[in-house]
Amino acid sequence: MTSENHPESRGSLLDKAGGLRGLAIAAGILLATRAVQLIMLAWLSAVADDGQSMRQHLLEWDGGWFQRVATDGYPHGYTYAETGALEGNGLAFFPVFPMLIRLITVLGVDSGTAAIAVAWLASAGAAVALHLLGTTLHDRRAGWALVAICCSAPVSVVLSMAYSEGLFLAFVAGMLAAAHRRVWWAAGLLGLAASLTRPTGAAAAVALAVAAVCAYRRERSWQPIAAAAVALAGVPAYLAWVGLRVGELDAWFKIQTAGWGTSFDFGASTVSFLGTTLSSGDGWVPMSVALILLAALAAAGVALATRPWPPLVVYGVLAMILVYGQAGFYHSKPRLLLPVLLTLLPAVMAAARARPRVAVLSIVAWALFGLWYGAYLVVVWPYTL
Repeated sequence: MTSENHPESRGSLLDKAGGLRGLAIAAGILLATRAVQLIMLAWLSAVADDGQSMRQHLLEWDGGWFQRVATDGYPHGYTYAETGALEGNGLAFFPVFPMLIRLITVLGVDSGTAAIAVAWLASAGAAVALHLLGTTLHDRRAGWALVAICCSAPVSVVLSMAYSEGLFLAFVAGMLAAAHRRVWWAAGLLGLAASLTRPTGAAAAVALAVAAVCAYRRERSWQPIAAAAVALAGVPAYLAWVGLRVGELDAWFKIQTAGWGTSFDFGASTVSFLGTTLSSGDGWVPMSVALILLAALAAAGVALATRPWPPLVVYGVLAMILVYGQAGFYHSKPRLLLPVLLTLLPAVMAAARARPRVAVLSIVAWALFGLWYGAYLVVVWPYTL
């Protein structure tokens, strides 16, 4: 998925994307995946009879943390258990998603409904941004394929939940599309928003910096450099704010490690998980996660062989290093891979080049598995995503 022509020579991106009809199709693809996902969630909930409603499933785990931050604000320091051990708290969660929840609650909406509303609206924005990104890098068929494949991937269920992945996807895909079209003010603001939504926003900001340097060499304009500087400020600014609030500069990292076991160990825990799982085969969910991690690596390798647009490569590689290089819950890694995009490129390009019937049938088969898999992890699998 690469393009070397100047965007100005290809007409407006909206025209290339199929106009408002093209964007409506992208949103319709997202809506179809969410409808099937909700049906599967309802079906598995009825079979499991776990006593939880659909709403409770959509709001559990990270959704509860985001709601607490939105309603109660951030803690002023560390949180300790009765034993004196350090615990995780709301400071681990970046601010944009809970701020949007809080904004809607001002209208009198309860925090749970507001969190789901933000997630669903953000996912619709992500579908549009993904279509624009696929279109500007290739063509509108690639754009629609990117929407369908990403929004039905394993653990894309988080796009329906009170999680920040949908919002992050919207910002990152929008940033990359804007940078490719050299709309630097939009790229900078979207990059900053991504950096204040999830820590992986640092990878997106570095990708924007690469795009900015390439543009500066061609144009000798400071606009792309300014956009990159704005985006690069996001993650350090939030980490520094947490450090000042708590009184220790590395406070965010300590909170993450205490609450979720997250620390960067250069992939040692991932290698250990893969080795243990593939040699023992203990449980189908761990085995499926191991296979997803290996398949994503292989897909990224195939994508890199096609020499995609360099900023997309930089973002994807850095994001994957952060996912594979950190310790933490192994079953969360497929969710963290969802916004990487690089791993989806081989399937997207194959679908864009295939005959329409073949592409549709292939994507439907992928979607049925991916949507069921995510619903199963939410309803039946007893651990957090």
